[in-house]
Amino acid sequence: MEFTKKIIPKSIPVVLTIGMLFSCTNDSKKVRDFLADKNLPIGVAKDAYHVYKDSGRVSSKLITPLLHDFTNRKNHPYNEFPIGIKIINFSKKSNDSVTITGDYALSYSKTQVSEIKGNVVVVNHTEKSRLETERLLWDQKTAYFYSEKAFVLTTPTSIVRGIGFECKEDLSKHLAKNVIGDIETNEE
Repeated sequence: MEFTKKIIPKSIPVVLTIGMLFSCTNDSKKVRDFLADKNLPIGVAKDAYHVYKDSGRVSSKLITPLLHDFTNRKNHPYNEFPIGIKIINFSKKSNDSVTITGDYALSYSKTQVSEIKGNVVVVNHTEKSRLETERLLWDQKTAYFYSEKAFVLTTPTSIVRGIGFECKEDLSKHLAKNVIGDIETNEE
C-alpha cells in the first residue's frame, strides 16, 4: 500500500508528459499556412552567399547580409533582402562582367522580376559603363532593366541623365526617356 502511494504521484506527470508528446503534430503545410497568415518568413538567412551555376560554370553570385524567404505565399512567393544585396554576373569567359548593388530588394520567383531600391548601382566592368538610380526593376526572363526614376548612365564617352529608362542587363541597347546631357551616336 505504501509502495502504491509513492508510485502513483510520480507516475501521473510522466503519463501526462508522454501523452502531450504524442498529441503534438507538426504538419508542414499547417506551419507554412500559419507563417503566411502572420506574414512571417518561412526562413531567414544571415550573411548569405549563393552561387548559381549553369552547366558546371559559375554564372552569378548573390551576396546579402540578410535574406527573408517568403516562398510559402501561394499567389506571389518572394524573397526579401532588407539590408541590401550584391549580385555579380559572370560572362561566359568567367569574367566579372556586371555587378548590381542596392540597399533593399524583392525577388518574385513566379514572375522572375526583381525590384531593387535605394542607391542602386549597376556596373558593366567589360564595357566600363555605370548606371545609378533609386529604383530598378529587373526582368530576369528577358534579361532587361527598366525604371521610371531619375538615373545617371556613365559610359567611357558620355554621361546621360534623365528620368526613366530601359536597357539590357549588360547596360547595352538602352532607351533613355526625358534625357539631359550629351549623347554620342554612331549613325550609318
